[in-house]
Order: sequence, then structure tokens, then C-alpha cells
Amino acid sequence: MADADTSSKLGSAAQTLIEAYLDAIWMEKGLSDNTLASYRRDLQAFALWLQQQGVDLLGCQRSAVQRYLAWRLKQRIKPSSTARMLSCLRGFYRYQLREEQITEDPTLLIESPKRGRALPKTLTEHDVEQLLAAPVLGDPVQYRDRVMLEVLYATGMRVSELVGLELHMMNLNQGVIRVTGKGNKERLVPLGEEAIGWLKSYLTEVRPLLLAGQNLNAVFPSRRGSFMTRQTFWHRIKHHALVSGINKPLSPHVLRHAFATHLLNHGADLRVVQMLLGHSDLSTTQIYTHVAQQRLQALHQLHHPRG
Repeated sequence: MADADTSSKLGSAAQTLIEAYLDAIWMEKGLSDNTLASYRRDLQAFALWLQQQGVDLLGCQRSAVQRYLAWRLKQRIKPSSTARMLSCLRGFYRYQLREEQITEDPTLLIESPKRGRALPKTLTEHDVEQLLAAPVLGDPVQYRDRVMLEVLYATGMRVSELVGLELHMMNLNQGVIRVTGKGNKERLVPLGEEAIGWLKSYLTEVRPLLLAGQNLNAVFPSRRGSFMTRQTFWHRIKHHALVSGINKPLSPHVLRHAFATHLLNHGADLRVVQMLLGHSDLSTTQIYTHVAQQRLQALHQLHHPRG
């Protein structure tokens, strides 16, 4: 969905170019709605900045892109955000070059801003146990939350994958979930006995109470009997973290990070973790080895007599 405020300020020609590009890459790459929304915001922000400089999208030169990068630097926008934005611009202008709308790509020879690779925030195994124990099981909504947390930690799914989970995607007899991840790529993820047990009791005893007779394929419906949003569930996680006394900075991926880190801590193969997380590139998964190594070093210092 477009940013209404930015969209209203943009000329129609720029908006049309952006939407045509997004339609094209959606057809080519099958990108998720969240990714398309991110691209739209980046392109609209750039087009609006150009518009304020008296430059249109197709008339943009390399110098204008460089000035925009310098402007973002002055605004203290994170290098990681600017690198993502520049990647988006590169895709946009490569497409325009291919469509013969321009004769030169203004993003050529422009380097991405250097960014340190931040280690993902994660939880200890004790933290996870506290978080899982936080929901009050006598409340159907909180029981649902407990099962969602169990499934997240058991599978390493993304929150968007979890809230979009439908009944036909699960096979509890075989103990697997068929997950549709980024780029519409499917993967089979094992659940584990603990999560299977929670799911079975939830599906028979609690989910019908939440649906109140409504017909919906969502495994985890909202209070209103519809598919839950990522934002709603993220608020639920923060609530339960507060109740459980976890004061660490959390991200929506917190249980996904914990899933990967704890697997590696217990000796899982990196390639297996890559497959379970649905990462297309092993380098994306390798960041978790740094987290695991930090944990091992801390344990060594704590317990070794000469640590």
C-alpha cells in the first residue's frame, strides 16, 4: 500500500513509473507485499526529493544520486537503510535501462555506504523458558499466544509466516509445517514433539472458541476471527516479555534468532539451520555462528579455571 502523504505530493508521472516497476518485479520475482511496500517507500522518498530539486526520475544523473546519499548522511539515516535504498534504486534504473526509458544508469559506479554487520539480538534458553511461561493458559487468547510462541521457537519461522499459517499447511501426523517464505519459496520445517502437543490441544479445545462459529483457515485467528497482523502479534510478544521480566531489547525476529543460535550452540550443522530458516544464501545464516561463538567464549570464561 502506498504512503498516502508522499504519494499525494508526487507528480503522476513519477507515481506511474514507480507502480509500473513494482508490478513488473512482482511478476518476475514474486516478491512479498512487505518487500514491495518497502521498495515503494524508498522510491517515493527519492522521487519526492528529486522533485524538490526540480529533477524527474528519468532525468536523474549520477550527481543527483550522490547528492541524495549525502543528504541522507546529514539526516543521520542508518547506513544499512541507505544501502537497502540504493539497492532498490539500482533495480529500478536497471529496469528503466532495459525498457529503453533511459540511456545511462545513474546508479552505476556508486558505492554502497559501509555498514557494520550488527549481531542479531537473541535470548538465552532461560529467557525463552520465561517467555513461554508468561501467557495465562485460562484465557483463550493467551493460550493461543503460548502456542504461537512454542511454534515460533520450534520452527524458526518468520512472524509473517506464522500469522499467515493455514490449516492445510500443517501435517501433525508427520510433524511438519509447509512454510511459504520470501519469494514464494516453500520449505518443510519439523515441529518437534512439544510444539505438536500444544498444537493438538489448541486446535481441538481453544481455536473453536476464538472463531466462535466462523469459517476461517487461519491456524491462529485474531480476537475478531480474522487473520492476525504481524504488528498485533509483535505487541503480544512485547507484552509477554514484560510480564516475564525480560528487559532486553527485542526485535520481531527474537525467537527466530534464538531458534538458530540455540541450534548451533547444541551442535547443529550450519547448512541445516540455513534450510530451516529458508535462507537462500549461507552467508546470511553465518552471522549466527558469531552469536554462538560469543556464547561459547562467555561460558569458557565463566567455567574454565583459567578463563
